[in-house]
Amino acid sequence: MYTLKKSLGQHFLKDENICRKIVAALQQRPFTQLLEVGPGGGALTKYLLQTGDINFRAVELDEEKVDFLLKTYPLLEGKIIHRSFLDIDKPFEGKFTVVGNFPYNISTQILFKILDWKDDVECMVGMFQKEVAQRVAAKEGNKTYGVLSVLVQAFFEVEYLFDVHERSFTPPPKVKSGVIRLLPKTRTMAMKSEKDFFLLVKTAFNQRRKTLRNAVKGLFDATILQDELFNKRAEQLNVQQFADLTFRMK
Repeated sequence: MYTLKKSLGQHFLKDENICRKIVAALQQRPFTQLLEVGPGGGALTKYLLQTGDINFRAVELDEEKVDFLLKTYPLLEGKIIHRSFLDIDKPFEGKFTVVGNFPYNISTQILFKILDWKDDVECMVGMFQKEVAQRVAAKEGNKTYGVLSVLVQAFFEVEYLFDVHERSFTPPPKVKSGVIRLLPKTRTMAMKSEKDFFLLVKTAFNQRRKTLRNAVKGLFDATILQDELFNKRAEQLNVQQFADLTFRMK
């Protein structure tokens, strides 16, 4: 068998019903190329290998798990990328789908990597710590709404699919989990530039208790800052309003 490494945030899925639900959510959208992130002991992998004639790859950092997977599932020969997901280049040419029980200690970085690949990621079904999953799906006015919510929702439709109990894992984590699905927006949101958009959103939430006028005053001319919109705080603006504001930046 294999050992569990806390340093890698390893909590392996053992609930077959949850595995089947994740795969079912994945199969609602057709795909020909699939990347699994952090297969671990192969709980999801064994179902993914049965999904038909697809180009499948898995990325796993832990050498012991790589050896275990190759011995247990010979079909994985040549399909495992033995590196950290955060360090790999795009695994396929063209469009691909991403799935995984993501390591919770790097979940935010994983989402930023998905954003880097947004032009080619046609779907992502992923399990995160529930708090992170809720943050990604949160709407304006919600206390969990923040940088991650706005940046992901600018480019993807986010659907919170279901909760996952601690007992579904070995060892049980101290937190509940949630599965979300990201699908690319059908219409690109107009913004001055992605660079300006990211800067505005991060600056606005960096001092989220302040009014927008005080939080982002360095990004706008004084006359623009007189607009009543700047009386609001960052968490009160929807994604479209942030995108629209980029056109008024210096």
